[in-house]
Amino acid sequence: MKNIKPIYVYGVGIIIAALVFIILSQKDASNAAKGPGSLTNMQMPNDSLHRGLTGGMQPGKDNVMETIKQHLAMLKKSVDENPGDTLMMRHYADFLAAAHQQDEALVCYNKILNVNNRRVDILFSIANIYYTKHEFPETEKYLNKILSYDKNNVKAFYNLGAVAVSKGDKAKAREIWSKIIRDYPNSPISETAKKSLNEI
Repeated sequence: MKNIKPIYVYGVGIIIAALVFIILSQKDASNAAKGPGSLTNMQMPNDSLHRGLTGGMQPGKDNVMETIKQHLAMLKKSVDENPGDTLMMRHYADFLAAAHQQDEALVCYNKILNVNNRRVDILFSIANIYYTKHEFPETEKYLNKILSYDKNNVKAFYNLGAVAVSKGDKAKAREIWSKIIRDYPNSPISETAKKSLNEI
């Protein structure tokens, strides 16, 4: 361990925190509505959006398959015809996010929040988008909104620690994760926090 440079250990810590942040955000969102799989894993997902993208082709707006574009158009039409159907809007927003149209997804997620601003699943989805865009102040803003509605949301606490690591504030991350271990010892997130503490 003495021969390992601190910069490598720090880099590994950031990667692990980022992956756990994304996994926790996606798990919470998928419990509320089953949309397309997480697209923020290191491997390309094997879903209808990405199947067939081989040979080093990276997924992006320009190479989303035609059938997916048609499905997006169909979802948009359904949302336009039924603007009060937040379940359909959520499905559309998830699909937009999966198709790398994050700004459009944010518009839809915010429309859902206009109907019910306490939708924790939507707040997590928004926080996840901002996190993947490295817009950490916005990420923190939405995680703190979750905590304002649910002060014991351990996932939101943990994710604030992941954001702190990504910003280079390891001391803040340690403080947050230590609090989780102390205050929520029976939570599965407590075990995750212990592992993350050992990595930074």
